[in-house]
Amino acid sequence: MRKTFRAFAPDQDLLLPPSLDEWLPADHLARFIADLVDEHLDLSRIHASYTKAKGGPPYDPRLMVRILLYGYTTGVRSSRQLEAACVDVVAFRWLAAGAGPDFRSIGRFRKRHLAALGHLFVQALALCQAAGMVKLGRVALDGTKLRANASRRKAMSYARMSEKEKILAQEVSDLLAQAEETDQAEDAKFGKDRRGDELPEELRRRESRLARIREAKAALEAEARERAEAAAREKAAARGEGAESSAQRVADAVAAAVPKPKAQRNFTDPESRIMKTADGSFHQCFNAQAVVDDTHQVIVAAEVSDCAADVANLIPMTEQVTANTGAAPREMVADAGYCSADNLAQAAAVTAATGTEFFIATGRSKHDAPIPTSPRGRIPTAASPRERMARKLTTKKGRAAYARRKVIVEPVFGQMATLQNGKQLLLRGLDGARGEWLLLAACHNLRKLHRHVGTGGLAGLATT
Repeated sequence: MRKTFRAFAPDQDLLLPPSLDEWLPADHLARFIADLVDEHLDLSRIHASYTKAKGGPPYDPRLMVRILLYGYTTGVRSSRQLEAACVDVVAFRWLAAGAGPDFRSIGRFRKRHLAALGHLFVQALALCQAAGMVKLGRVALDGTKLRANASRRKAMSYARMSEKEKILAQEVSDLLAQAEETDQAEDAKFGKDRRGDELPEELRRRESRLARIREAKAALEAEARERAEAAAREKAAARGEGAESSAQRVADAVAAAVPKPKAQRNFTDPESRIMKTADGSFHQCFNAQAVVDDTHQVIVAAEVSDCAADVANLIPMTEQVTANTGAAPREMVADAGYCSADNLAQAAAVTAATGTEFFIATGRSKHDAPIPTSPRGRIPTAASPRERMARKLTTKKGRAAYARRKVIVEPVFGQMATLQNGKQLLLRGLDGARGEWLLLAACHNLRKLHRHVGTGGLAGLATT
């Protein structure tokens, strides 16, 4: 007997036009994103920017926000990949209602409305709060390095810039002299009416390289002067000097300021910095910060800086939690990267003002090191803030609180890196990195919200 197969006719026309709406399950994430954009998210900031009636009609902002949110939630972030997905992927075609915005339109929209798209993080957080997903009983702060859209091989130190500038300047001078000789020879051969004055390609490349090096050198020198000025003003204020002597001290410091020989600047993204990543290698990066709530791993505060150290972010991130949620967390947990004498003093002031209790590691311990026992008796009156915090972390409450840090915040970075392709930035500059990180954080929260309430649960949430 011959096996009978099911009918397969690729050339068969459909009797009725297909409905994209029937191709997606009722609980699909794309439907959830569409409902959010159409009913719950406030896009007035984006709509307000369209003030000119001239030119062709742009794509509806709802369409663009739909595909961007779904793309950043599922790890499809490149504008070219988004354009292809609007043709190849059913969910994207459904979100775009069959429209196919080209990658230039998607890229321009994202760049133009990056600040407004970053503000969606606050709106997504408000929806998570309305769904009861944010309790603020215990939150954890940590940082992760985001790879900048720049190669570390495109960076150069100040000493190397100075050396290379001299070499390039001499090469440009030699090539100019050679070009002049060539012009004179061509004038004699072809006549003065014939063009022969174009610069050689090699000269144009060296001139542009020299200009970029000089621009990067000037930026490093300006940064050195700014740091020297700030340090001189601080010294003058500490010594109680008058305005005249203070101004003279600042002027002398600025005049003498020079960048360190190893100070680097990247030509592709000058605002990114060389940072050590988790694998021990060094790359052009930005330092992304996140505060995560313990209940459902919802991000309640997010920020990006160009400083590799985490220590300066403790108090600003704590304040951002209160600003974003309208309430102060009961407990804030952070690792040793946030511990400093100044931070501990400010944390004590925050505790007195808002009641937020801090659990900050005072140093790193080896994995096989035994857990220190809690000392008995009263805390010595002469104990420093660091010693008091170290003693606090050895108590039963302190150990229980700090033990939760890793399981609160670190899985969030893993989820964003794996599900959202969130370790590599596409946009350049500090503002671009901040906008992208906020958008990634918003989409992480939306993914959590989708799992918590599903599509039908949004009806009961307050519209932002």
